[in-house]
Amino acid sequence: MLLKKIIIPFFISFIVTSLYAQNDKQQLASTSIMDTSIKIKTDTAIVAKDSVPVKDTLLKKKHDPAKATRRSAIIPGWGQAYNRQYWKIPLVYAALGITAGTYVYNDKWYKRTRDAYSIVINGDTANYDQIDPKLKGLVDYPQSLQFYRNDFRKNRDYSVLFFLLAWGLNVVDATVFGHLKDFDVSDDLSMHIKPTYNFSTKTPGLGVAFNLKNPQRKVLPAF
Repeated sequence: MLLKKIIIPFFISFIVTSLYAQNDKQQLASTSIMDTSIKIKTDTAIVAKDSVPVKDTLLKKKHDPAKATRRSAIIPGWGQAYNRQYWKIPLVYAALGITAGTYVYNDKWYKRTRDAYSIVINGDTANYDQIDPKLKGLVDYPQSLQFYRNDFRKNRDYSVLFFLLAWGLNVVDATVFGHLKDFDVSDDLSMHIKPTYNFSTKTPGLGVAFNLKNPQRKVLPAF
């Protein structure tokens, strides 16, 4: 009897203890799973967050000065539009338009003075009516007609040269400012001028110091 009184309470307490232990193990397992899922989600969020700037950096197109050069060489002002300097486009076409108009004007009067001079020199009186009315006062002065003919021809040739020069300056401008598009002009760039003194020659001077921007180190994304 005494043995039964000792064994039965011990057996009951063992069963209760086993049930509590099993319940604690289940709670611990569920907690571990929740923590693991939270950690995985957090790490995934961190990786996704860190991967966004890298993706944006790879997708960002870099400004290409060669493209600006080619575009300006094909169509004047196209390179300036690529550099987002739209205010220069009217200036480009104004320079080209003035030189083109000068060419047309001088070429027209060169042909008129040339024909008038040829008629007067050859004595072709039958074609006197073809002489421009503004040049008929110079019929008796063939040397003046020759001078104006040569002068208009010279100005016509110069206008062609200036037209090509304006086109070339348009290409140069697009190329130079295409290279300067990504140039760093932040506050980290500075120049200081200070007086100096050379003790060996005993002469004063000026010193120039440049402070350049320190290159930033690229931080790799965490994986």
